[in-house]
Amino acid sequence: MEPKKPIKRDKALQGLSRDHHHSLLLCWKIRTGLSKDVAPERIKGYADWMFSEHILPHFEFEEKYMFPVLEPDHPLVKKALSEHRRLTRLFKGTKDLTRSLGLIEEELEQHIRFEERVLFQEIQAAADAGQKEQIQRAHGHEKFQDNMEDPFWI
Repeated sequence: MEPKKPIKRDKALQGLSRDHHHSLLLCWKIRTGLSKDVAPERIKGYADWMFSEHILPHFEFEEKYMFPVLEPDHPLVKKALSEHRRLTRLFKGTKDLTRSLGLIEEELEQHIRFEERVLFQEIQAAADAGQKEQIQRAHGHEKFQDNMEDPFWI
């Protein structure tokens, strides 16, 4: 089996890939918390913070700046939008927290892998220099600040 080659991400999209990295860490933190029998309310508190402070703004950014590079009815855009809606419902769910957290962890990771390996590749190939510049300028360069009030994963 041939090893996977690293994805060459255009500089304009690198900040969004860093956002994805932090969301993948959320998936790891959920898995770790569940494996350590941490109270699901504690994990959900962190997940809710991550969703409101980082994931939801990231979704909104993608929908405003990234997805318009492709046609609105492009199947990859439709898939991403559907997954954004599904993940938003999962994060907002309050019943059976353990199950919801497990679904968030699984579906968020799958969504990120899809965007990184498929959708962003398509957008990167289709975007002209002006669109890439707009994406890079609009994304900003804020350093990620984690919420360490309850580091249940340590």
